[in-house]
Amino acid sequence: MAKTPRTWTGARTPSGLKRVRQAQRRHEVLQPRRSAAKTYVAKALAAATQPADSSIDPAAALAEALSALDRAAKAGAIHPNAAARRKSRLTIKVNAAVGGAALQTGGRVVKTTGKAAAAKAAKARIAAGKAGKAKGAQTAAGKARAALSKTARAEAAAAKAAAESAAADSEATAAKASPARTTAAKAKATPRKAATPAKPAKATAKTASKTASKPKKAPTKG
Repeated sequence: MAKTPRTWTGARTPSGLKRVRQAQRRHEVLQPRRSAAKTYVAKALAAATQPADSSIDPAAALAEALSALDRAAKAGAIHPNAAARRKSRLTIKVNAAVGGAALQTGGRVVKTTGKAAAAKAAKARIAAGKAGKAKGAQTAAGKARAALSKTARAEAAAAKAAAESAAADSEATAAKASPARTTAAKAKATPRKAATPAKPAKATAKTASKTASKPKKAPTKG
């Protein structure tokens, strides 16, 4: 018995059928954006290569094409890298067709500077970024904590200064009240010089007695 051929070869499960419906809706939304981008690109090329036939300004047409590519990339109709690539190639073609670099409406302008100037500019950007981060927006709780810590530091500094001044005043009053104590303390602090011992007088008396007791020798006759 012959079998009838299958007429439906797509998805059969509920999830597969849902994916088909999603792809169809996505195609209906994104395809017009792709077509519009291609149309604007073609118009820009035509205005640049054949300026006599078209009444559109090449610069305006190029700007519209770049804007259409950006919109398509933002909506997800084309990949952002593909949009950037097409914009670059379109700009190069339009500039080559016109014969100058006056139509550089899209892309990034690169400035040629020296190494020293570039390093200086980089340092300035870093410093500005750090300053901006330091002065960034704070929450109410963060501001309250900062104010509290600031007041606490100020109170601690004031208390320390008051304690130091009170200690200095007390020392001054103590010095005025007891000058004798201070002089006595100074006298105690200075060491006394050791007294030099007196020379004994016995030594001289002994030598005198010895000289007196010794008899004198009689002179010898010749």
